[in-house]
Amino acid sequence: MKDVWVIDGHCDSILDFLEGKRSLTTPQEGGHWDIQRAKEGKVMLQFMAAFIESQYKPERGTLRGLELIHAVHRFIQINGESVVLVRQAEDLRRLAPSQVGCLLSIEGGEILGNSLFLLDIIYELGVRALGLTWNQRNAIADGAGELTQSALTQFGEKVIQRMNELGMLIDVSHLNEAGFWHVLKLSTQPILASHSCAYALCPHPRNLTDEQLKALAQNGGVVGVNFYPGFLTQEPKASLQDVVRHIQYIAEVAGVDVIGLGSDFDGIESTPAGLEGADKYGDLAKALHLAGFNDQEIEKIMYKNFMRLLSTVLK
Repeated sequence: MKDVWVIDGHCDSILDFLEGKRSLTTPQEGGHWDIQRAKEGKVMLQFMAAFIESQYKPERGTLRGLELIHAVHRFIQINGESVVLVRQAEDLRRLAPSQVGCLLSIEGGEILGNSLFLLDIIYELGVRALGLTWNQRNAIADGAGELTQSALTQFGEKVIQRMNELGMLIDVSHLNEAGFWHVLKLSTQPILASHSCAYALCPHPRNLTDEQLKALAQNGGVVGVNFYPGFLTQEPKASLQDVVRHIQYIAEVAGVDVIGLGSDFDGIESTPAGLEGADKYGDLAKALHLAGFNDQEIEKIMYKNFMRLLSTVLK
């Protein structure tokens, strides 16, 4: 099982590329994710998150978001046949074993301001997933950091409807709980929590409760288990086994079909011991095997559940 394919639902590496810190080609440049390590880890598809930093919000959120989208396109163009932009599920199925697919995701609905037409524009630019909020409030909803029980705004309701029509993945990872339930009520398509863990094992506001995990499973959605130590454990450090522990727990509560991976590589300051970069996914597959998961279950966790979600939602 060390050779199983991988879909990773979240990394923040494009910021380093935009700021000229790394070319994202080799491990020698540092960080957690690059093309070489992704290929070694058998990553077939990487969700490349364009994270709009707090200093750009709210007035410059759209401009910064477009700058990040452009950076993803430049990264793909520079690397020729090695990296391919994935817009539809069919693009993913056509990938060669030597290629890494890249799905463009926006982390923070601030890119829209309060203008629905911008959703169509970023869709035309190749964006296929949108995190409705980061931790703060925006025109769509309240983020998990607000600790409120406010549901989606009227504008947020329109965003959900239009994302369903376009065939975009609705990402609720940073959304507050009331917003999560509101999205589930409104969406006609399965939804995504691209990088979250189990609240019962680590009570952080960014993690999902048992009820949320079960509802996500019933919805046909996916939760990408996050590698951030602060979401995995209340101990000072985390290990690969903490990731396995969260996967085991979610499987027991909501079933294997809801589980994916959402590393948060290059968006986290430290990683669990044993998962220092994108080349280590084979070790995670092996650890899942040793924990009692069979080959079919491991394939679902590593990539097939995400494949199902993408095939359902993308048009």
